[in-house]
Amino acid sequence: MSVIGRMWVAFVVVTVMAPAYADGRDLGTETLHPGNGWAASGAGVTGGSAAVPAQIYTVTNRRELIAALNNGVPSSTSPSTPSNEPKIIYVRGTIDANVDDDNTPLTCDNYNQNGFTLQAFLDAFDPTLPAGRVVPSGALEAARIASQMAQQARVRIRPGSNTTIVGLDNDATIRGAWLDIRGSATAPRTNIIIRNITFQDTYDCFPAWAPNDGALGAWNSQYDSISLRDTTNVWIDHNTFEDRTTADETLPLHFGVIFQIHDGLVDITNASDLVTVSWNKFRNHDKNMLIGSSDNAPLDVGKLRVTLHHNSFDRIGQRAPRVRFGQVHLYNNLYDVRDTPNYGYSWGVGIQSQIYAEENVFIAERDFTVDQIIDRFNGTRLSASGTLVAGPRVRNPVDVIAAWNAVNDPDLSFDAGWVPTLNFELLPGWTTPILVPLFAGPFNW
Repeated sequence: MSVIGRMWVAFVVVTVMAPAYADGRDLGTETLHPGNGWAASGAGVTGGSAAVPAQIYTVTNRRELIAALNNGVPSSTSPSTPSNEPKIIYVRGTIDANVDDDNTPLTCDNYNQNGFTLQAFLDAFDPTLPAGRVVPSGALEAARIASQMAQQARVRIRPGSNTTIVGLDNDATIRGAWLDIRGSATAPRTNIIIRNITFQDTYDCFPAWAPNDGALGAWNSQYDSISLRDTTNVWIDHNTFEDRTTADETLPLHFGVIFQIHDGLVDITNASDLVTVSWNKFRNHDKNMLIGSSDNAPLDVGKLRVTLHHNSFDRIGQRAPRVRFGQVHLYNNLYDVRDTPNYGYSWGVGIQSQIYAEENVFIAERDFTVDQIIDRFNGTRLSASGTLVAGPRVRNPVDVIAAWNAVNDPDLSFDAGWVPTLNFELLPGWTTPILVPLFAGPFNW
């Protein structure tokens, strides 16, 4: 069988009543192949494939999505204890999270609480005032937080365990939402599949002003498109994550820095474990993926095992990914760093992280140097092989670690300390710029 054929038939399929797709497949009942990355460890990932007919839903708006996550019970907000019954949720069309209960769009002003306005906040905490750069406090800061919580009540959507959320066609879109998949140390969320969806423009209307963050201060926002906390055995596959109408280049400057309303696209933190992120498109975003949230997180030790393969990272500024503690396998990913404003790095080597990177490809401009691929954040080791760089003045394959060590101290070790085995789709690096543009993102019927 051909390589492409092997990629497309390597799924386990369980048959239940569900809508048919253009090619006869049912993405809602497909489960993770046993060899497909860290998520295949332990119990693997079957999502909602065991759902009874009453737990199979097609949703077209926020209210329907939240109801489907809670056994079909309508709710204006997303409760903190969603159903863990096996369920398949098909997304049709575009679901906007910034809407009221009648699906009427909401603007940032609609969330203002207790007299908050952005202009009043800017006037009160302007660092050019005699008081200088001060940490916001008092009634106006409290009003900002209350306004942020009002938006959070609309955009935060909390899936339970044993859930498949899948686009019914290749234009299924979830806009402005934060899929907050969160368990606890004693009861983690588990067995979740998210596929075939475009996630757009997750934004925070009320970012916090941190005057001492960096030379000029910074605006720090909440909400990721998907966040995993205390969650295990998750498969995130064939999606697109992007900023469009709220792209950074459209945002104003306040206090001399960008009014940043975005956080991550997919963040995996708080002792989450056994995750495979495959065949996705990540584009036009700065802080892409954080794996591990703190340098002081003892519960993360031995967790945060993640596989990223055959993903496209296009105009991503940093965190592709940034890793703490975890054993993270990166293979056959395509990084296009051309025309990337404020490109910082792609692989962040954090404390006790063990990144194993192989057969990845970078497309770069003339002034790109190989050492830019890595940045060090208290980490000491990784393995990297088969890295190709398509750009002027580069011989392939390149030794990424040696390039970084040549211009930085102290040196990074060349040994991640482990060798991945769950890599059934691993291919030579030269195939990456051919296959990833063709097949990453939602399925194209």
